[in-house]
Amino acid sequence: MKKLVCMLLCLMLCAGAVSFVSAEETVTLRVLAGQSTTDAGIENMIDEALAKKYPNIKLEWECVDWGKDFQPKMQVYMQSGLPDIMIGKAQDVTTYGGLGLLAPLTDKPYLSEVMDAAKTGVTLEDGEIYGMTFNALYQGVYYSRELFAQLGLTPPATHAELNDIIVKLSEEGVVPFATHMVDTWSIGNVTMQFAVNEVFNKDPLWGDHFRAGEVNFSDDPNYLICYEYNKLIYDNTWKDETFSLEQTACDARMVLGEAGMKVSGSWSIQNFLDIDEAFDFGIFPFPNQTGGAKLLFEPNITWMVSAASEAQDVIDKVLEVIATDKELALEIYDYTKTAPMIKGVTPTFPNPSQADIDLYAAADSSGI
Repeated sequence: MKKLVCMLLCLMLCAGAVSFVSAEETVTLRVLAGQSTTDAGIENMIDEALAKKYPNIKLEWECVDWGKDFQPKMQVYMQSGLPDIMIGKAQDVTTYGGLGLLAPLTDKPYLSEVMDAAKTGVTLEDGEIYGMTFNALYQGVYYSRELFAQLGLTPPATHAELNDIIVKLSEEGVVPFATHMVDTWSIGNVTMQFAVNEVFNKDPLWGDHFRAGEVNFSDDPNYLICYEYNKLIYDNTWKDETFSLEQTACDARMVLGEAGMKVSGSWSIQNFLDIDEAFDFGIFPFPNQTGGAKLLFEPNITWMVSAASEAQDVIDKVLEVIATDKELALEIYDYTKTAPMIKGVTPTFPNPSQADIDLYAAADSSGI
């Protein structure tokens, strides 16, 4: 009898040991990360934070340019099988969630750490939340405060005022607009900024009208205005170099006082401050035809989960770290120079344009 009891105890201990080893078995998740220009390197920060809490969870990263390669990669993986986690932008949730490819996150406890403003764009018609947005970008026209102050210029509210600024900068030998049109994503982004204020703010259902064949990009009068804005910028930049000059060199010229303005987004802040941490810059909305143009607010890094993944519980642990590790969040926000969408985190990087953002937000001139 004693021998039987001893054998049973040994079996129980062995079973417990096996269970313990299984619980700590290394699990590797595949991650497709569509990154903006500011994001390269944050994967290392995430790996380090994840290893502290869940050392048995490893992330196998595939980092690609969101503007060029993320969508083509997703098309390939839709045929061969999605990675466990996809990191894109909030608008990707509408695309892939609408196809039934994403797992809902609505009832996940860690979502309580995400600001409500970040949930609207990732909530689909069924009322479910299909993405976790981590940060946000502002978009508009960045300008050199020093140059504007020296020349007695103030941010314009109308096109007439903007044209006066262009003339004054040109007379002083300063290129009005810094551009890097060699990056086609930049042309697309600038055009999108114009379209939001000239087209979609006037008719939020324009896209539906387009799909119904009722309007198009070639003869819609409001869209044609956007193309004229592109020409205005091209006519007032370094024409001979814009299709060969890359972003970092472009931003450096603005910091050095060779250009007065740049239609861009928060991703330029990282370059500005890397070149000169004392560079003083502001931001204003590119004026539209009717007045009341707004700064654009873009939810950026957004985590999505494959509905087909067999590791949902493990993925939840990863997203829990992203949403609840405030030190990690602060490190990423300060590195990317972006606005937080996680509660209780205040970035410490210097952002001279924040005063303008606050001003426009208070005046309801921000697209939040």
